[in-house]
Amino acid sequence: MPYKSRWTIDVPNTHLASILLTSPTAPLSKTHRCFSEAARPDTHYFSTHDFRLWSQRFAAGLRKSGLLTGDRVLLFSGNDLFFPVVFMGVIMAGGIFTGANPTFVARELAYQLQDSGATYLICAASSLDTGIEAAKLAGLGRERVYVFDNALYDGGGRGQQGCPYWGELVASPAEGSWFAWDELATPAQADRTLALNYSSGTTGRPKGVEISHKNYVANMLQLDHLAALHPEYETRRQRSRWLCFLPMYHAMAQNIYIASALSRNIPVYIMPKFDFLQMLEYTQRFRITHHFLVPPIVVLLAKHPAVKNYDLSSLEVLTSGAAPLGREVCDEVEKLWPPGKINVKQGWGMTEATCSILGWDPMQTSTSASVGEPNANCEAKIMADDGFTELVEPNQRGELWVRSQNIMKGYWRNPEATHQTKTADGWLRTGDIAYVDDQGKFHVVDRMKELIKVKGNQVAPAELEALLLEHPAVADAAVIGAAINHDERPRAYIVLKPGQTATPADITQFVDGKVTAFKRITGGVVFLDAIPKNPSGKILRKVLREQSQRELQGNTAKL
Repeated sequence: MPYKSRWTIDVPNTHLASILLTSPTAPLSKTHRCFSEAARPDTHYFSTHDFRLWSQRFAAGLRKSGLLTGDRVLLFSGNDLFFPVVFMGVIMAGGIFTGANPTFVARELAYQLQDSGATYLICAASSLDTGIEAAKLAGLGRERVYVFDNALYDGGGRGQQGCPYWGELVASPAEGSWFAWDELATPAQADRTLALNYSSGTTGRPKGVEISHKNYVANMLQLDHLAALHPEYETRRQRSRWLCFLPMYHAMAQNIYIASALSRNIPVYIMPKFDFLQMLEYTQRFRITHHFLVPPIVVLLAKHPAVKNYDLSSLEVLTSGAAPLGREVCDEVEKLWPPGKINVKQGWGMTEATCSILGWDPMQTSTSASVGEPNANCEAKIMADDGFTELVEPNQRGELWVRSQNIMKGYWRNPEATHQTKTADGWLRTGDIAYVDDQGKFHVVDRMKELIKVKGNQVAPAELEALLLEHPAVADAAVIGAAINHDERPRAYIVLKPGQTATPADITQFVDGKVTAFKRITGGVVFLDAIPKNPSGKILRKVLREQSQRELQGNTAKL
């Protein structure tokens, strides 16, 4: 039988804006600062009232420009004070929001424009050349490419290179104050798509993950429910402050820093992009209480020498997601605070699950690499390779399947991929290998497509990466399967700490005595300046596999 959450919560049928902002006209605080620009928090911020009005103004302007219900609007930008305004304004107007990775080249952006069918491209001024080229490739005219920056806050901003300024889509305060978004009070109405967040799923090219209002509302309430289990929740909430350095085009940052933050009335300071030293400085300056992290940032906290120079005593909660993380690194981070103050916990989710499925009761202590248990209203099971047999005994590894109200509607205009990933009765095949321990806690050990097969034996890269990070000279590590003599062998890519040295033999010998023979690093060790990763912190294994092929073909590998 599936593992079902021990909690049940009510999830209403409603518009996301209604549950976060009450109504188009209800009184909202004009003093509480919901979003602030981290670099200029005293002058550039939105109160909750101001945020709703700016969003309404953008929604009214979109409607006036011709946007119809279901039209797609693509935002191509890094984090910005106005990013939440664009997100909320699009869905208030009945449109579908889609955000693109700000590091995309024109070809990648053109693919998302074409696949989503976006008819508006809101493009960061600093990336306008890329946006124009992508629009041309996608057949979108320059009149639909809007220059985006936050100069509008101070009454400035202008179009460039024949592209209009996005401020032309923002109606007057009077028009905005009268704008009312649709009420979505029935199940069919709440099933309206509000976002396409792009993901490769378990395989293949990026696909638009179709997320509904019901999905977003469910996941936001699930996250809030977990936090509220703490007996001192209200006191903690009142002093909470969050720092957003994760990319807001991604589902994780959207759900945490827009939906959940607004729901809990927690101030958010927005950084334009991740910078570790800047993160430490802002944490100290703003007395940040929670950090939502990805494994590479946890590793930096554990190993970067600058950490000791900052006052991080305000932090109360550290949570990691997006990729597996070894417990040893968590233990090292926890030592930065007095014993018992910080317990680094991991959660698990997918873009296809809106954000989160598995998490931790805040009153429980994590002493392993577990990602917790099913959130409220969620259920999960471990499936054998045949896709039919459920593995019900503890500690059996198989594919993790999940089901809940926050599971995507499907992949945008891709019924074949949807059918391959989501069953008729609502189960999402995650493509992740997991097991449930004797205490009923889930452990996600790797992706199916990332598993290394050594003479028929499965090797999880994350397991070896966690082990390599225990080496005193290693700052970061990635492991892939290298094709050698018609078989795969684990191959390690290593970043050393500043001032530290190690040889390939040092690394392989360190691992040899800690794992069974087929898990040893027999495919070589290569030293890099940095491990390639996407903005969400996931290792770009495809890049490393391609590099490995070139190295082995050129006989330049250090074996």
